[in-house]
Amino acid sequence: MALATESTRRLPSQENLLLDYIRRLEKHKGGRRAVHLHLSGLRAFNRREQHIRAAANGFEPLIQALQGQLFVLGNSDLFFIFKAESQPQVETKVQKIRFLFSDDPMMDEHGGRARFATWYDVEQDFNDILHLVQGMVDLDDRPAPETSGRMDTRAALKARQERGEALTPEVLARVEQALTRADLSNLVRRQFICTLTRKLVPEPQFSELFISIADLRETLLPGVNLLSNRWLFQHLTETLDRRMLSMLAKTDRITISGDISVNLNVGTLLSNEFLTFDDNITVSRRGAMVIELQLVDIFSDLGAYQFAREFVQEKGYRICLDGVTHETIELIDRDRLGVDMIKIFWHPEIVDAGESMHGRIRHLVDSSGESRIVLCRVDNREAVDFGQMVGVNLFQGRYVENLIAEDNRRRELLRLKRRIERST
Repeated sequence: MALATESTRRLPSQENLLLDYIRRLEKHKGGRRAVHLHLSGLRAFNRREQHIRAAANGFEPLIQALQGQLFVLGNSDLFFIFKAESQPQVETKVQKIRFLFSDDPMMDEHGGRARFATWYDVEQDFNDILHLVQGMVDLDDRPAPETSGRMDTRAALKARQERGEALTPEVLARVEQALTRADLSNLVRRQFICTLTRKLVPEPQFSELFISIADLRETLLPGVNLLSNRWLFQHLTETLDRRMLSMLAKTDRITISGDISVNLNVGTLLSNEFLTFDDNITVSRRGAMVIELQLVDIFSDLGAYQFAREFVQEKGYRICLDGVTHETIELIDRDRLGVDMIKIFWHPEIVDAGESMHGRIRHLVDSSGESRIVLCRVDNREAVDFGQMVGVNLFQGRYVENLIAEDNRRRELLRLKRRIERST
């Protein structure tokens, strides 16, 4: 399964992203303001997902105009950092959000205003903001205490896994033996790669199937840190590759619809298991399948990669180069590598890397074609805005999944409305 599993694609929290953003602001903090909306202080019935989403959407016009960046924190607070010239518009947005929650006790006249919003001048208050956000991150990262509660036990277990028993050859043998008997279909996860309209309506193009390493670890060996030894973990992913191929060959085990991608090792493509898989699927299914290969896996043996690539492309599969970052993008020559698609990991530093970096990504998109570049690990609107600015047309990540969920809810409400109208 190479390294493109849920564990390696685990996204940072909004608190960590905010801390990273604040640190990058230190060199150009002049002319920046911030407002912290303490929505965590609202009553529970006013703090539902739709309420927080409605409050956050109020900042969308400013975000679209590249006037600010919003962070929706784990406790439902909003932290908006913006250019000073937008202060009047931001104050208006905050007042509208106050009105949205006007029936909450937090909004009473006796001190409610101070508790609802905290305003900052980033240049003057930088150290205070940094200290505040660092405290948020420390709280977010703190291991859960070991208590008798079921959820506390689960959280404590996950914390122990990060520093748990090392993956050794003996432990690996136990894991692989367990994998031969375990039903992994319930550990398969799906994430869509979508185009986005101007109104951010997602249109799925294909979906990636992968086995959740985090859930696998918790199910089979909860006390073992499977990532502690990279080379043994690589061997484990080859075993997972074989199990995934077996499940894909039996479509009754997992639901498959539309074009799909799977992340495999180069070695897997040269194995008897892949030959067996290929013999048992139709030509049309080959054409609907994208094989994702990790950059580090390709460069570890270019000869093996070239042989495997020619073999699978001749069969009709498409190859996607995964694991490209803004730091390794200069190493990539799509034509020489012969890949059909490239996935670029989104990172906030891309924005601050300057026009030379932006130009390299634009050139890659222009030379490859907009349908061949995917911006993945997209966890906020900033990533989408940047991607569209440099010509990227395909997006994948948590933010995209949220847009899909919202669009599905909207369509369901529309269908319900039409049924009601027809019945009246």
